Amino acid sequence: MPIVTVKMLEGRSDDQKKALAAKVTDAVVETTGATPDKVSIIIEEMKKTDYAVGGVRVSDQ
Repeated sequence: MPIVTVKMLEGRSDDQKKALAAKVTDAVVETTGATPDKVSIIIEEMKKTDYAVGGVRVSDQ
């Protein structure tokens, strides 16, 4: 049972997250041979204040 976690900054619409889950599921099915009902997708959204690149929070850029 493949489980995929996607971490991204908040701000995507529900439609974008639905499309992401569908396409990631398709990719996992194609590459692993798992059936779609066995593929789990977890989308974790982060606030821009909780993520930094190069020592600078994204919210401060």
